[in-house]
Amino acid sequence: MAVFVLVSGPFTGGWLWREVVTRLRETGAEAYGVTLSGMADGVEPPAVAAADVDLERHVEDVVRVIDGIGADEEVVLVGHDYGIHPVLGAADRRPERCARVVYLDAGMPGDGDTPLALVPDASVAERAGGAGGAGGSVPAPSGGEWARWGSTAGLSAADLARLDRMAVPQPLRTLTQPLRLRSNPFDRPVTGVLCTANGSGIAMVEMLLASGPPEFRVLAGPGVGFFELDTGHWPMLSAPGPLAEVLLRAAADGGRRLTVPDGPPSARTETFLLDVAERPRERRGTVDLHLPEAEGPWPAVLFVHGGPVSPDRRPTPRDSPTFLGYGAYLAGLGAVGATLDHRLYGLDAYPNAAEDVAAAVELVRADPRVDGERIALWFLSAGGLLAADWLAAPPPWLRCVALTYPLLAAPPDWRAVPERFRPVDAVGASSPPVVLTRAGLEHPVFQATVDAFLVAAGRAGAEVDLVDVPHAHHGFETSDHTDETRAAVARAARAVLARLRV
Repeated sequence: MAVFVLVSGPFTGGWLWREVVTRLRETGAEAYGVTLSGMADGVEPPAVAAADVDLERHVEDVVRVIDGIGADEEVVLVGHDYGIHPVLGAADRRPERCARVVYLDAGMPGDGDTPLALVPDASVAERAGGAGGAGGSVPAPSGGEWARWGSTAGLSAADLARLDRMAVPQPLRTLTQPLRLRSNPFDRPVTGVLCTANGSGIAMVEMLLASGPPEFRVLAGPGVGFFELDTGHWPMLSAPGPLAEVLLRAAADGGRRLTVPDGPPSARTETFLLDVAERPRERRGTVDLHLPEAEGPWPAVLFVHGGPVSPDRRPTPRDSPTFLGYGAYLAGLGAVGATLDHRLYGLDAYPNAAEDVAAAVELVRADPRVDGERIALWFLSAGGLLAADWLAAPPPWLRCVALTYPLLAAPPDWRAVPERFRPVDAVGASSPPVVLTRAGLEHPVFQATVDAFLVAAGRAGAEVDLVDVPHAHHGFETSDHTDETRAAVARAARAVLARLRV
C-alpha cells in the first residue's frame, strides 16, 4: 500500500482531510493530512508568526513528513490548490521517495512561478503587489466569500460553518515567493483529479491538447492519468469517499490517458462547412481582409478566434479553413470579412489579445473601402471573453456583437484570466445587439456561461438574437457538416448583416 501525504489549499490544514484519511486507512493504506507552518486550525492561536512563514518553509514541512516515512514505502504526494506548490517543491528535493504527485483541482506551476499567479481573488493580488510580498497575511474568507476561491458545490451548511470556524489567515509570503524546481514536475508519474463543478474536466484538457499552447502537451505523457469528481473545489469535505477511492486508483496507476491529436481540428478538416467561392484577400500584418466584389464603402465584420493557441500553431487561426471560410462567406454577402491572429497564447494573455483586437478594429475602420460607422465583431469559443469590453462600453459605430459557441465567463480554475473579461457581467441595456449561436452538444462548462449570460441579458433588457443548433458540437465548423449547422451559420450571418445595414 502507498503512503499518502495530503496537503490542502490556502487557509486550511490537516484537519481538512480527516474523513479522507479515515477512509484510506480503512483500506490498509497510510495517510497523513499535513498542517503546514502557521496553518493550525483556527481554534488555537498560530504557533508561528506569519512574517516568518514563506513557501520555502512549507516545502520544508512536506520534506520533513516524507523523511519520517519508512524508506521502503511508496509516497504519493497530493496537492490541493495552493498545496501543489509545496508538494512539487518537496518532490523535487526528494525525487527518489516520491512515487507519484496528484494534482487535486490544482494548477500547473513550474520553476519560478508564484502561487499568487493562481489566486482567483483579484483583491488579494492587489494587496500582495502593494505590500511588495512583505510579511503579513491574507485574511481567511468566510460565508459566501469561499465561493470566490472555488466552487462550493456539494458543501453542506455544516461544511461551510466548519470552514469558517477552522480557517486561518494565509501568510502572504507563501503566495509571493517563487517556487524553485530543479527538474520537470512531469518527469515522474502524475495524476490529475478534476472537480467538474469547479469548471475543470477531461473535455477541457482535451481542448487544450488539441489547440492550446505546447506546454499542455505534457498532459498526454505516458505517466499522466486523469480522474473526474462531480463536485466542487473541496472534495475532501463534499465527497470524501469518492475522493479516497480515486486516490487509491491513482496510486495503482489508474486514470484515463489522453493523447495529442495529429493536428488541431482546423488542420484535420480541409474544407469549411459551406461551399464558399474564393474572394480577393489582402494581408495587413496580423489582419486579413476578404473583400466583396461590389463597389464600397462596405460594412465590415471582424472575426475573433478563441484559444489559448500556441504561437507556433500552423496553420494560424486566420489561415484555417474555419476563418478562411467565414471571411470569404461574409465577403460574398457584401461585407468585408476581416480575420486576425491575436496573442491569446495563455490564460494570462487576454489583455494582450484585447489590445490586438482593438488595433485590428482600427486598422479595418481606417481602410478607405470600409464604412467605419458600420462594424460588427464576431467572437468564437474562448475568444468570447474578449467581447466584455465591447459589451460594457460600445462605441457608436459598433452595430452588432456576434458570439458563436462562446465562453462568456472564465471557469473557476482559469484563475489567470483577469476579472475584466466577463461578458456575463458586462452585458447591459446599452450593449449593442447580440447574435448568439448556441451549440446543443456544447461542453457543460461553456454552456453554463451561456445560460448565465442569457439570464443577465434578459434582466438588463439587452437585445439577443439566439441561433440554436441542437445537434451541433463546440467547433461545429470542423466537425459537423450538416444541413442544420449550415443553416445556422447562414442565419447568424444574415442577422449580423441586418444590423449593419440599418
